[in-house]
Amino acid sequence: MLSNLNISNYAIAEHLDIELNPGMTVLTGETGAGKSIMLDALGLALGDRADSNIVRIGADRADIHALFDISGIPAAHTWLQQRDLDDSDECMLRRVISADGRSRAYINGQPATLQDVRELGKLLIDIHSQHAHQSLLQKPYQRELLDAYAGTTKLAKQVSEHCHQYQHCVKTLAKLETNLAEQNAQEQLLRYQLEELHRLDLKAGEVEELENLQKQLANAEQILAANHHSLNLCRDGEVNAMGILHQAISSLQSSQHSSLAQDNAAQLIESARIQIEEAAGELQQVIDSTELDPERLIETEARLDAIYQTARKHRIQADELAALQASLETQLEELDAGDEKIDQLRSEQDQALKAYQSTSVSLSKKRAKAAKLMKQGIEEQLQALAMKHCEIEFAMHPLSSNEPHSYGQEDIEILISTNPASAKGPLNKIASGGELSRISLAIQVITAQVAAIPTVIFDEIDVGIGGATAEIVGQMLKSLGQRSQVLCVTHQAQVASQGDHHIRVQKVGNKTKLTTSLEPLEENQKIEEIARMLGGIAITENTLAHAREMLGIRH
Repeated sequence: MLSNLNISNYAIAEHLDIELNPGMTVLTGETGAGKSIMLDALGLALGDRADSNIVRIGADRADIHALFDISGIPAAHTWLQQRDLDDSDECMLRRVISADGRSRAYINGQPATLQDVRELGKLLIDIHSQHAHQSLLQKPYQRELLDAYAGTTKLAKQVSEHCHQYQHCVKTLAKLETNLAEQNAQEQLLRYQLEELHRLDLKAGEVEELENLQKQLANAEQILAANHHSLNLCRDGEVNAMGILHQAISSLQSSQHSSLAQDNAAQLIESARIQIEEAAGELQQVIDSTELDPERLIETEARLDAIYQTARKHRIQADELAALQASLETQLEELDAGDEKIDQLRSEQDQALKAYQSTSVSLSKKRAKAAKLMKQGIEEQLQALAMKHCEIEFAMHPLSSNEPHSYGQEDIEILISTNPASAKGPLNKIASGGELSRISLAIQVITAQVAAIPTVIFDEIDVGIGGATAEIVGQMLKSLGQRSQVLCVTHQAQVASQGDHHIRVQKVGNKTKLTTSLEPLEENQKIEEIARMLGGIAITENTLAHAREMLGIRH
């Protein structure tokens, strides 16, 4: 239940701090005193959209704290534990709205998204506004009411999920099958291209090796001639560099007079001789490895020509053919996987349809059973609200199409008859404004009775109801307060007098500074407030006596 609400710098409220108790709590006050401030601020703590205009003039930010006792709400405990936010039997929701328009939300002191706050809030509190009867005219809202009463909200969500999964499969399959002919043509082209590349059987690095080999074979005569000539000059000719260098070394060695410069010269000549000898060895190796092989040259050039032609066909360089082959193989695998995807989607479509049919049948049965019970409960409430001849029905119209629908196998509509002799018809055609308000109240009371949510708020739902009917409304809410915490904003003395707790909302201050205050009332203050609601400007002894009578106070 909601145990504390703390509001700072919200609208005209500078600071409000109110402790709340189990049972039925009523909030009363003059029109414009700010009764809705408390509920609007609570709505922000529960994730409603924020507007920077709600920040009190002159303040930097509005700050709202809502403390809940969740000791009796296992679902809330589980939700918090799954997100590592559960640390006690209390849960604090906080909302901060800055004057510049920024907004932040917190759950137990940890930053949270508004989506999370709204999701958690649905487990903690249920707010019924005075305008709920307007939503009651809409079929989707009527269906949601029945599901809430039947306890099938989760089942209805599963039906919707199975339906959307089925529709996704149908849509995806249609797209894949439409493109199937085009994919088949593409597959044939890929297979042809890959077969050609497989026949080519190009090895990694082969193009470079072939190009080097072709150059060597094509220039073999010139290479041999150049290397033979160089080898003769270095070593094998009648006059060669090695012989000359050998003679130079011998001449220096035979000299009887030596110097440092001469010794250095001898070492350099010896080094040159060694290098020439090594160069000659390299030249000999080239000569030995080079051969005149016209047939091999023809084969090499033919292989290169086949490679170049294939590359030109695909408009790429020859050394890019291997990468092309890998890419084409990947594309073919993807097309093959497309066939597997179609089979998989068909299987998923069948599974989704079976799941939809199973859950929707179960949903329909539970809805039909709940509709009878809800009809009975609402009509009992309407009799107490001076509409004893009103009959109500949750009509379940089977949908003609065999295709799944996101909300189940039937269209749900509330039909009523306000007179015994008249046929039932839709709410928007049969019920007057006053009747619609009372029907809405009866439905809200009935749904609140079966809800697992421990706190229920009614915001001026008794508008347009007075006299004995208003007293009955108060009795209904008081009875509901024995099972749930009930907060009720009201202008009706007959309703307010039924409250277990009473909070007065009023404006205080002067022309320069005006704010809203919340004041828990003691017994004498309750009498005065009820008398104010009953009487006019002046409160007389008669109105005070009437107030005591309504409160059951004897003096």
